[in-house]
Amino acid sequence: MIEFHIEPRSGVAPYLQLVHQVRQALRLGLLHQGDRLPKVKDVAAKVAINPNTVLKAYRQLENEGLVSPKPGVGTFVTGTLGDPATSEHEPLRQELRRWLASARAAGLDQESIEALFLQTFRTTVEEER
Repeated sequence: MIEFHIEPRSGVAPYLQLVHQVRQALRLGLLHQGDRLPKVKDVAAKVAINPNTVLKAYRQLENEGLVSPKPGVGTFVTGTLGDPATSEHEPLRQELRRWLASARAAGLDQESIEALFLQTFRTTVEEER
């Protein structure tokens, strides 16, 4: 089951953070069709947000065809964003972990690592266009 978290300083609305986390879990194969999302009240309590915010996120996911509510039972994953080659992710994940360890050994803190990664990612994407 997915564990949600909210970054208050991210500048992204909490409901969108929840939506993005579900999409990411679907892409990475961490959520599959038939999986149940956590109950609204449980998410609201865990991440300290209004239950209506969680409902808004779940409604958006429903509108996108990714989840379907079953009254009295829960909200279930009905769509997928998974790449058929998710089995190929593990070697990449291990390589990224080694890179992160190297970055930490070089003295970079979490914010610096994130900034370096994002800047490199964006530059690479732009160059590929």
